[in-house]
Amino acid sequence: MFTATIHFTQHRECILRRLTASADAPFPIEIEEIQNGFVTFVLCAGEHADAFQSELEATDHVEHVERLDEENLLVTKPSCGAYSAIYRNHGTLRRSNTVSGRQREYNVLVFRREDLRRIIDDLEGFGTVTLGKLEPFEASTDSPLTARQREVATEALARGYYDWPRKITNEQLAEELEISRATLHEHLRKAEHRLLSSALADGHRRTGRGAFERIEVDTGD
Repeated sequence: MFTATIHFTQHRECILRRLTASADAPFPIEIEEIQNGFVTFVLCAGEHADAFQSELEATDHVEHVERLDEENLLVTKPSCGAYSAIYRNHGTLRRSNTVSGRQREYNVLVFRREDLRRIIDDLEGFGTVTLGKLEPFEASTDSPLTARQREVATEALARGYYDWPRKITNEQLAEELEISRATLHEHLRKAEHRLLSSALADGHRRTGRGAFERIEVDTGD
């Protein structure tokens, strides 16, 4: 797996391009969902939140605008193509993506270099791409998963294996990972067990044979 920073100059018209063009600094954007050609994201608009909200609500093709707090807007609109290009080629957007007029910075997790190449090829169809930092992905040292378990579980999550209804079958996922279905299920089973055990251990104690019971905390009331 690799993490890549992609600098992208958007050539298509986009409401975000118009909103952010005159600002002094880029705006953080976090992608929540891409579905049926629409993208849902949180835009950290800061002091521009009121103006951005009014503009977005007045734009016909923007499907939904919701004020989350003083600085953040939840927006659903048709994708201009970049996010679809990333997810279609098995990339996953990480945090700290930004938008500033025509300029975009995407921090992407990919499993294979050829996936990154396809992402760049698709983006070049409607913009200019510069590849920034590219480095092997290293899992956190306190992760309960092995590197391979993390890779398989991350791919399953990114490809919609855990969505309902599922966006990819176990056969398709195993084929993309170039492993057997039995190996896929073994990696996912172990990953799920470790993640659940780690999560349940917070505020619980192990009672034996992998079971947990809640720890009652005395608050002094």
